[in-house]
Amino acid sequence: MRARVLLIAVGLLAAGLAIGGAVVIGALERTLVGKLDAQLAATATAGAKIFQVPDAGLPGPGTVVVRDNFALPGSTTYAARLGAGGAVTEQEWTGERLPGPDLTGLTATAGPVDVPSRDGTQRWRLLAQPGRDELVVTALSRAEVDDTVARMRAISAGTATALLAVLALAGWFAVRAGLRPLRRIERTSAAIAAGDLGSRVPESAGPDTEVGRLSRALNAMLDRNEAAFAARAESEARMRRFVADAGHELRTPLAGIKGFSKLHRMGAVPAGVDAMSRIERESDRLERLVDDLLLLARLDERLPMQLAPMDLRTLAADALHDVHALDPSRPAELTGPGGGPPAAAPALADEERLRQVVTNLVGNAVRHTPEGTPVRIGVGSIDRRAVLEVADDGPGLAPEEAERVFQRFYRSDGSRSRASGGAGLGLAIVRSLVEAHEGRVELATAPGAGTCFRVVLDRVEIPPATGAEAPRAADAG
Repeated sequence: MRARVLLIAVGLLAAGLAIGGAVVIGALERTLVGKLDAQLAATATAGAKIFQVPDAGLPGPGTVVVRDNFALPGSTTYAARLGAGGAVTEQEWTGERLPGPDLTGLTATAGPVDVPSRDGTQRWRLLAQPGRDELVVTALSRAEVDDTVARMRAISAGTATALLAVLALAGWFAVRAGLRPLRRIERTSAAIAAGDLGSRVPESAGPDTEVGRLSRALNAMLDRNEAAFAARAESEARMRRFVADAGHELRTPLAGIKGFSKLHRMGAVPAGVDAMSRIERESDRLERLVDDLLLLARLDERLPMQLAPMDLRTLAADALHDVHALDPSRPAELTGPGGGPPAAAPALADEERLRQVVTNLVGNAVRHTPEGTPVRIGVGSIDRRAVLEVADDGPGLAPEEAERVFQRFYRSDGSRSRASGGAGLGLAIVRSLVEAHEGRVELATAPGAGTCFRVVLDRVEIPPATGAEAPRAADAG
């Protein structure tokens, strides 16, 4: 690339110098020839007068008379009289007697013209004027003009050659310096290809230059690529952990089912143990786990929602009953968002799927807090949004745990026991279902300050409940 750029630059410079030299030398030549033509016009007038003077003792026909007793203006001048048939009858030189112009086939000229000498070694500037029965020719040598132009061409060519050599050398170093940022980009790309994803292009060029903008764009792309690779690595690690966790969770009920089935077949079930009930419980647990996995897969494919107007107070009232059913000794209350009396929270939702969200949140609050920890169910509206929240006064979560709690397959304690809450799919399902409703799930927590999960949906206007629906809405309130 450096060689191509330098060759293009030198080629363009050479073309420019050649064109400029040609224009300058052409202008100089035209100027010198113009002066020569002015001198030729004056000389032609003098030459015509010379041949008007009679010369006694003219030789006979076929003899050329050379007049040396008259001086024409100019350093090297030639004048001649051509008779019938173009034969020279008289001629005169002034200055050095150079080979005269070739007058073969000459006729009268409207203006000065260039003709070669008889031996072809030089050129003459010639003007032919008609007489009565003759042609008077006046010519000035172009030797000085041609020598001057030739010297100027030689000087121009030599100067251009030297200038091109110097500029080519300077251009080589300038191109190397200009392309240095691209070499750094090349080295950075090679380092990244070798596996060093943390390499970045030094942004040494100005921010408004092409190289500066290219460096910033490449670094931004590299940042995104590194983040994408890190996310993929994290996802793969999380997936490997999920496979291990899911395998463990699936193996545990399967082991129980298989063990109790063998004991039942062998008739070796311990006294007081209902083998079929144990098998049924493990089967239910296995079914729930498989259902969660299938639900997540369907949510990834945009599971269709059966949306209909509803009041979230219905779900809040059922959630309060669920808390009492899971742990009768645990204090629980129904309030508005953040406290106060509960209020209407009309929303457009799939009641079955949203009930699954609330069930998961309630089960999470009961399972991950000590016995006797109070649980609060809040329902109402905030900023024209329907809100349902499940809060507890438990130990809360650390900031790093709160950032990852909605990730699939994440469990804050890192263990694999059943007491830890399974494979970590519950809150991932909660977020996916709420987002399928075009809502969001908010989490407010801190170590020792409890945890509050808040479901926020778009509020819609619902006509007042009538008939059988009115008592249930009143109970929810």
